[in-house]
Amino acid sequence: MSIWRWADLIESVPVESRLTLGEGDTPVVRTRRIGPQAGLPNLYLKLEHGNASGSYKDRFAFSAISHMVANGQTKCIATSSGNTGAALAAYCAAAGIECHIALVEGAPLGKMSQMMAYGAKIARIREFGTDAAITIDVFERLKRLGDRPDSALQISGFVYSPLGMSGVRTMAFELAEQLPEGIDHVFCPAGGGGLCVAMSQGFQMLVSRGQIAQLPAVECVQPEGNDTIAGPLREGADEAREVVCTTKVSGLQVASVVDGHLAVEGCRATGGNGHLVSDAFVWQVQKRLAREEGIFCEPAGAVALAGALQAAKNGEIAEGATVVCTVTGSGFKDIAAVDRMNSDMNCPLLDAAAIDEW
Repeated sequence: MSIWRWADLIESVPVESRLTLGEGDTPVVRTRRIGPQAGLPNLYLKLEHGNASGSYKDRFAFSAISHMVANGQTKCIATSSGNTGAALAAYCAAAGIECHIALVEGAPLGKMSQMMAYGAKIARIREFGTDAAITIDVFERLKRLGDRPDSALQISGFVYSPLGMSGVRTMAFELAEQLPEGIDHVFCPAGGGGLCVAMSQGFQMLVSRGQIAQLPAVECVQPEGNDTIAGPLREGADEAREVVCTTKVSGLQVASVVDGHLAVEGCRATGGNGHLVSDAFVWQVQKRLAREEGIFCEPAGAVALAGALQAAKNGEIAEGATVVCTVTGSGFKDIAAVDRMNSDMNCPLLDAAAIDEW
């Protein structure tokens, strides 16, 4: 089924301008080992790395670039820590739109290579993504470029690109369709917070339309080194905060607030909370996903599950609750992280006779 079946629940795009690369309708699978071992027999994973460019950001890009086509815009100005850029580059290639992307300094090589493969013009910006003042300055410069008549600024945040971000709500719509008996918690990783906002909005729209009876708690999970949203949410604060980012989890290095205020408001409205996890725990969960569940994701894709496991250990999830964790990006996105995950493995060169000893 096409993702455009949700067209009446996202920002309107004329039929003739609608793009698709087969995004959406990603699987939901029940964990076989990790959930039961943590006392969560109904722990599910939403496998967003199955999208066309390998991450959930395709849900942003299909809508964002379709709106550009509808408006006759021919130049995409963007910023990314990796997955947004890859998604936009793919959809710009499909639409024949020129794509320029400013990257955080620590963007993984795999993601940069993917963007360039689609023909995007990219550059890494020194201290972008780790220093809040520089990050804000970059956003302002890009905004000026995006304000030109032939251009559009595409940043995966509601405060910058609400038309494109409305497409991310489709994940909530799919989850409600896939788990019709109801969901108690949905754990989402957060950099700028846009996924948390979209998920909260999507579920609230379904409740207001009478399409679901129960509002899932949208839980915000962040690495400890990028505590812009989760900490304030947990502490009862009304707003997110800027930080000096120290996490090494690529994709979640967003030192400025972006959608943080909206995420605090949206998660709290659903009954959700904030959860902080260490980078070391994220690496551990990433490895467990591969070796115990057969799911190959990048570190950011393991953050939601890390938050859920920590919440379960702290007694914050009721026994028997239906819990969904979003797995947001493919392991192929961050090869350095894969090398770390495989540090205890090797591939020797053997003679044929050695096979008999396996």
